[in-house]
Amino acid sequence: MIIGILNGPNLNLLGTREPHIYGSATLDDINAGLARVAADLGVELQTAQSNVEGTMIDILHAWRGVVQGVVVNAGAYTHTSLALRDAFTATSIPFVEIHLSNVYAREPERHHSMLAGAAIGSVTGLGADGYEFALRGLVSALLRRS
Repeated sequence: MIIGILNGPNLNLLGTREPHIYGSATLDDINAGLARVAADLGVELQTAQSNVEGTMIDILHAWRGVVQGVVVNAGAYTHTSLALRDAFTATSIPFVEIHLSNVYAREPERHHSMLAGAAIGSVTGLGADGYEFALRGLVSALLRRS
């Protein structure tokens, strides 16, 4: 099984970007931790990050038929991108949405997710650990489906 890890805008700045909100782990730290979890689960990972909405959509299109599921932190695109949601539904790739911070305890504009209605589930507010929970939950859900 191959799982995609897709990160959106500004997540390349993790570790230095508002650590009081997003923590001190870098994206490389998170990906290294996920690689260990993936090995434990017996799955492979493909990771990608882009600050560009269209590039994220292109990545999803390229992953069609390659990955069996995606853990996605779409960053601010979560709240605005119907196009990203459409890419998930058009490719039929199951996904779990992840957020480092509790978006529901932040500004009102962050309380709505364009992706959530199409997701298997979401993990929010648990920091970098949330990626592991999302990966484990996604793999478990995919195994139940097969």
